[in-house]
This record gives sequence, C-alpha cells and structure tokens, in this order.
Amino acid sequence: MTTKPVHADVTLLLDMEGVIREATLSPAMAAESVDGWLGRRWSDIAGNDGSDKVRRMVDDARRSGISAFRQINQTFPSGVEIPIEFTTMLLGDRSGMIAVGKNMQAVTELHSRLIAAQQAMERDYWRLRELETRYRLVFDAAADAVMVVSAADLRIIEANRAAINAVSGERGNEDLAGRDFVALVAAADRDAVRDMLVRVRERGTALSVLVHLGRHGRAWMLRGSLMSSERRQVFLLHFTPLTTAPVVDEADDDAVLRGLIDRIPDGFVALDAAGVVRHVNQAFLDLVQVGSKPAAIGRSLGRWLGRPGADLASLLTLLRRFKSVRLFQTTIRGELGGETEVEISAVDGDDEDKYIGVLIRNVSRRLDGADDGDALHQALSPISKQLGRSSLRKLVKNAVSIVEQHYVKEALERSKGNRTATAELLGLSRQSLYAKLNRYGFDEKGAGSAAVDDGGDASDDTED
Repeated sequence: MTTKPVHADVTLLLDMEGVIREATLSPAMAAESVDGWLGRRWSDIAGNDGSDKVRRMVDDARRSGISAFRQINQTFPSGVEIPIEFTTMLLGDRSGMIAVGKNMQAVTELHSRLIAAQQAMERDYWRLRELETRYRLVFDAAADAVMVVSAADLRIIEANRAAINAVSGERGNEDLAGRDFVALVAAADRDAVRDMLVRVRERGTALSVLVHLGRHGRAWMLRGSLMSSERRQVFLLHFTPLTTAPVVDEADDDAVLRGLIDRIPDGFVALDAAGVVRHVNQAFLDLVQVGSKPAAIGRSLGRWLGRPGADLASLLTLLRRFKSVRLFQTTIRGELGGETEVEISAVDGDDEDKYIGVLIRNVSRRLDGADDGDALHQALSPISKQLGRSSLRKLVKNAVSIVEQHYVKEALERSKGNRTATAELLGLSRQSLYAKLNRYGFDEKGAGSAAVDDGGDASDDTED
C-alpha cells in the first residue's frame, strides 16, 4: 500500500480496542481542548457519519498494520466540527495504534468556492444563451432592414428578413450570408458607401448616405456603426426606406389596394404556386400569432394549417381544378399554441406572375354558437330514441355510421364531387373512399351521381 507524508494536526494514541489514551494537537489548533476525549472510544466522538469510517480504519490497522486515508467531520469538545483526514497505524509492539490527522478545512473551503464558481459560470452561460435568443428574435422580427458586415472584407455575416426583402424583393428567399455587401449596392453609390465605412472605422460614426439596393433600385438611407465581435470588428448597418422615393413597378393604385388589404378584418394571404407566403395583412398575423410581416413571408402556409401539409395540398388541388374555392374548413395553429377554427376562400390568379389570393375567416364563435338543428344533430337524434331498446355497443356502431356518412357527403359537396379531392379531405385512399361511397349509396346512381372522377378510366379505381 502506498503512503503519503502526513503533517499531523491531530495525533491520537489508541489501545487495541480503539479507546483514546492520549491526544495531541498542532500549534495551529492550540485553541481547541481535547482533554474530554481521553478514555472514550474514538468511534463515539466521530459523529454519526464518521463512526463507520473510524471502525473501518481501526480494523484495517489491526489486520494489515496501516489503514487508508479517510476524511471525517470530527466534532471537538467545544462543539466545532472540522473536516480531518485520518490514517491509522499499528505500533510495532502491537500494544496499540496511533491515528494522525490533517486539517482539511482550507481544502474544503477551496472546494466549496470552486463549486460556487462553476455554478456562477453555468448561470452566466444560460444568461448569455437567453440574451442570444432574445437578440435573435428581435433581429429577425425587426421591421427595419439590418445587416452585420465584416469590417475586414465587407462580406455579410448576418441579415434579417427585412434586409433580404430589401435586396431580393418580397418574393426573394435567398441567404445573403457570405456575399459582398458593396456588390449589392448600385454602382453609382459604391464609392460613397466605401467612404462612409472608412469614416465609421476611423471615428466610430458617420453621416448617413443615400444608397439604392435590390433589383428595383429602391432608395434607402444607410447609417452604420462599428462593433467588436468574436475577436474581430464588424459594421452594424441600418437601412431606412425613403417614403418619398418612387418604387419601380408599383403604381399608386397598387399602394392603395395594399392599404385596403392590410385593414381587412379577415386574414388575407397572397401565395405563390407552391403555397409559400408572399404577402399578408395584420389580421392573418394575429391568427398565426406572429409579430411582424417579415417573420411570416417566405414560409409555407401549410405550417399553420390544421394538418400540416395535407390541408394545403387539398386546397391547392381544388384550386388547380376549379380555380376558386369557397368555405374550405380547417384550423389555424398559432406560433404560441393557439388554435382557431377558420373558413378559407381562395382564388387562383391567371396572370403570368401567378399569385393565389386566400381569405381566412375566424368562425370559432359561429361554431361555438351553432344551434342543435344542424344536419348532423338531426341525423343523430333518432339514436337517442333507441336508448333502452338497444345495447350500448349497437348504439355506438349506429352513431359512428351516421357520422361517417355525414362527413363523406359533406366532403363530396365541398370538393364538388371530385373523388381525388374528397379522398384528400378525408385522409383516405381512393380504394377506401370508393368502398364508403358504395356502402352509403353515394355511387354514380345514388346521392353521388354528381361526383366526377379526376379524369382516369375504370382502371384508375384500383390506384391508391
């Protein structure tokens, strides 16, 4: 067994039974008195936690001549409790044992300080992460265009959604990171921009300059400031649009129409052919619980619909076939967890620059206040009269059949009889839909006579 040198602060002379015969303290602990230990078992004065360790050290010394080092919280007669690291050795004539201990109070305090420092570092780390998250949310949701540009090579490090729209237009969804900022500025304004950035580097600030950005050359006032980040310097560039400057390809009547759309109390969205949001009004932002237009533009509408992907696919399928859709029922799921029952009306554009106009109306109050005289309630009312005459199992089976028949019929009416669209609305395969149509008499000879197929022949009925 390896040993280490011990500078004893406490020395105990024990008999073979572990009873203290002599006790000596170092000058550093001379303030304590240990006369009350004499004649008592060491295990009796070591406290509840230390008594087992003491008995183990005594047994080890009797058996092998020396024990391992063990730390106990030794209680002194004055009531003070001090952490002491002891080892016990057998005397050569086996007439007794000697226990030597070192005061570990300074080490314990240092260990406590280390733990406290680690906890403080962890708290600071999470505070930093929280600040970084808040910065990211504010940066992305800001309505003003903001860029972070490297001071060394003038390449873009970060750009928020408003800045991307300023360069690429509202239809753009490109990532500006890594691109040369000066190359995005109109050629006539580049020298002025470079001079302004040189002054910012030298003085920390400079007067704003007029720049033209993007494919339409829209005019902006640019101001910048110098910051240090990650052992390098960066420019924080802020763009303010000139409200008096005309915008190419945007007539005055278009601006008036945009203003009217923004004030519509129902949600309005302009989509491209893939269902990606290109323009929204404030009512739509309230429905999806998003703070600003740039945070919604460029995302798929299916992100917020009741069944992500499925409802949007059904809506686009109906639009491609019929060019317009009315009273398409679904739910909107907000970013903060809210859920709203809505009705959607949509129209597919016919111009070359194809847009889809979508009007979204909150109908949750209407649904909450619906009376008991609707079609489904009337269809289920006979079931109540069978209570007591039929088993619960049969009642439930009949109710399920009536509800299923009701929604199959409603899906057929909403899709104007198109079976492919009906199957998508119900989340069924075409084979399952055909089986239900035959079961409830909604075939071509019955209530579903107005149903139309999607252009396939009889062999298509077996496709899923």
